[in-house]
Amino acid sequence: MALTVTPLTPLPSSDTDYSRLGPATVPVSATLAANETMDARRRRGEPVLPMAFGEAGLPPHRMLRGALARAAGFTSYGPVAGHSALREAAALYWSRRGLPTDAAAVVCGPGSKALLFGLMLAIGGDVVVTRPSWVSYAAQAHLAGRVAHFARGSSGVPDPGQLARTVTAARAAGRPVRAVILTLPDNPTGTVASPAAVRAVCAVAQAHDLIIISDEIYRDLIHDQQTPFAAAASISPERTVVTTGLSKNLALGGWRLGVARLPDGALGRELRARLLGIGSEIWSAPAGPVQQAAALAFTEPPALVERVALSRRLHASVARAVALRFAAAGASVPEPQAAFYLYPDFTPLADVLLQRHHIASDEDLAAVLLRRYGVGVLPGSVFGDQGWRLRLRVATAMLYGDTDAQRTAALNSADPCALPWIAASLSRLEEVLADLTQ
Repeated sequence: MALTVTPLTPLPSSDTDYSRLGPATVPVSATLAANETMDARRRRGEPVLPMAFGEAGLPPHRMLRGALARAAGFTSYGPVAGHSALREAAALYWSRRGLPTDAAAVVCGPGSKALLFGLMLAIGGDVVVTRPSWVSYAAQAHLAGRVAHFARGSSGVPDPGQLARTVTAARAAGRPVRAVILTLPDNPTGTVASPAAVRAVCAVAQAHDLIIISDEIYRDLIHDQQTPFAAAASISPERTVVTTGLSKNLALGGWRLGVARLPDGALGRELRARLLGIGSEIWSAPAGPVQQAAALAFTEPPALVERVALSRRLHASVARAVALRFAAAGASVPEPQAAFYLYPDFTPLADVLLQRHHIASDEDLAAVLLRRYGVGVLPGSVFGDQGWRLRLRVATAMLYGDTDAQRTAALNSADPCALPWIAASLSRLEEVLADLTQ
């Protein structure tokens, strides 16, 4: 089925009476709120194991620090789409990954998170997301006045049959679903969808005329580089938007820089015009100095390629060690394949947890771990999962150390889990899980 370029929903006219619009409110993002809670406990001198926030946990590379310092004089707004040097570097970044890209198809923003929200506004209509999936997708849809429809799936990709049924049912109920979001690799599970799963979802997107948004912020952090990876943009280039950034692979979350690769053809041109209009009214342009440093990062000089490789090794080592602790306590844990996330399932221990701690939901479980033991994790329900499943999203990268010296030592170590501060965190986790479950 050929892609139909459906006219996008017009933006409100200048004489819209906004006073009649109800407020679209959402709470502070669960990940950010959890990070603030852990910081507050730490300031009070309370022991903590911070495993709730998806921070990459490493200092910036000195090459990028220098580039940012040299670019301090870039104080003008610049183009909404981003400076040409950055867009060209991002285009070549994707081209090296088998996605030939023109710089004109690249739009930059203050983090891929802002770009994802801009895309939801630009596309219009409702969106389908995987159950479970990253906390901000559904929240952003709500802020855009739309609905995020959850479809059961795995590894960041909805089951194709569930996706088709969800779209059909929503449209029958008068909800115009226009897009589906994939997370490749996945947050919260830290796993990678199989190429067959990605191809099947692309086929459903074609059959139902859906735009695919492929969030690939963790693509460079797949632990084993031989793991098969299928890019939706290679399978369905005419309908797939790809987003990425530097917050995870190079641990530059606070610099806030993301890039989007728009689809080929008429749809891409229309989305670009829409996204630039939205960006011009929300963020104007990404920060100039950060763009200059990001342009260097996306050219991937050898020193930064090595940094990403060391990061992968560190993430894999600590994630595996933490997964073993959860598995030894009786939780079911998917093998970590990417980034620094785990998704342990304590449902097999539901009777024990209910009897010993009155835990009846994943929120109860996360609360007990925090209040009684100082262990910060997130319940699966904030990612759209059912609370009775007793699943948790565990982030491991904040265990690398409390100082840049410790984090750098962890990065350069062939056996980071043997370092005293990481070993102490792992031992504390063992004690906590033993007391929780035995």
